[in-house]
Amino acid sequence: MKVLEFYGLRDEDYLRLTFEGAFDPQATLEGELGPFFQSLEECADGWMPDVVEGKRRRKYARAAIWKSLEEERQERRTAIGLYRTQWPALDMTLRLWLPPRPPELGLTIKVKPLSFFAEAERCHQFVEMVRAWASRYPVVHAEAHSADDTELTDSPSFGRDKETWYRDGFDKIYEVFWLNVFGPKLVETVGRERMLSTPAWRVEELPNGCVLLVTWPTPADFASDEARLAQARAHVHLRPDLDFSTVLRTLRERSAMLAPVEPRFHPDVAPLLSRVVDRIASHERQRRIAGFNAWQPPEPEEWRPAESALPPDVEDPERACEHYSTLAEYLVALLHTEVPSVFEATPESLTDADFYFWREEFPTSRLREAIDERAVPAIGGYLGEVLVRHLGGKWIPRKKLEEAQVLVGRRVWLPFVRARHYMRSRQALLDFSLTRLYRVAERHRP
Repeated sequence: MKVLEFYGLRDEDYLRLTFEGAFDPQATLEGELGPFFQSLEECADGWMPDVVEGKRRRKYARAAIWKSLEEERQERRTAIGLYRTQWPALDMTLRLWLPPRPPELGLTIKVKPLSFFAEAERCHQFVEMVRAWASRYPVVHAEAHSADDTELTDSPSFGRDKETWYRDGFDKIYEVFWLNVFGPKLVETVGRERMLSTPAWRVEELPNGCVLLVTWPTPADFASDEARLAQARAHVHLRPDLDFSTVLRTLRERSAMLAPVEPRFHPDVAPLLSRVVDRIASHERQRRIAGFNAWQPPEPEEWRPAESALPPDVEDPERACEHYSTLAEYLVALLHTEVPSVFEATPESLTDADFYFWREEFPTSRLREAIDERAVPAIGGYLGEVLVRHLGGKWIPRKKLEEAQVLVGRRVWLPFVRARHYMRSRQALLDFSLTRLYRVAERHRP
């Protein structure tokens, strides 16, 4: 049973709910969690899980849930995952903490993409589901909001050190999200009357003393100025010590950070950077696109005028060229599973290799000795072979690898020097990309 791979998809914003409520560990699972799944089944409009995963995957059914929870049960906890096989993607985890720890029902729901929650009725059903859960399983605090925007708040620490965060938790109103449930202690800290008079789309006192607060009808347009105004008004009402203009400015700055930016990358490296930004966390992507738009890859320095080329200094030039070809084959052996195009030794395969090394953070995730002794010679040999095959280049062999040159038109290129520069760091993979050197060499070919 194949589920949609939530994190295998292109990273994009999603709705995230975090919920931690109390439950009765003495009751049967069926009796205590029956209302939880009843609300889920009634209100999960269009995103209902169809797979339950414990020790193994099963089709969603109550019996499968109880079986999976029992299979995963440990001394102090049990947990299951719930997923979907069709769009939209779902990553849902239910955790039960058991005595001697304080019994707790922990829940995380992630539904991708966030745009799925642009319909008011679907969002209403989501709110009703959380309302039912919070009424049945009292919380200290629960929230649902854009995952990208939540990341920009530094939730759940909100700038506190780890020790303070673990000790205090959500002990005051650090942030107001699209959907909030405040437990009785937080309500009393703020003042029940003040909290119930919050200017928001929906404010409701629940039977157990919790308060449900929803700032805006739909979360998909959280970054609109109208939604930000509503969010700021609610936050400042709950925290009168805060300045409204400052809170609103911060919210608008977050919206600006997440606003789409049109890519205008340098043409030599545009195919590479387009793939790079797709791998960057979505809450950082627009800022990185803007940065790459302004960035100019350095002009390659690993070349000499043809008239300054070092002459061959090896006894058998043909054998030396065969050695460079063998080094290139080492790179094929290293990458062929992850980068099948390396078999072709084309300009496109250089871009594929650039992206692979960047994605794997190769210069820092491998031993430096192995990089210098094996990866750098293999990369240099491969780059040189692509210059030879596709630009009509000619090897000028030298005893020292870093002096080996490829003659293309009126320039000789130093592929092994480029490879050494390339493997210095993750940023160097972009600054000294194989793709960039090839494209510059191509333009200087007669």
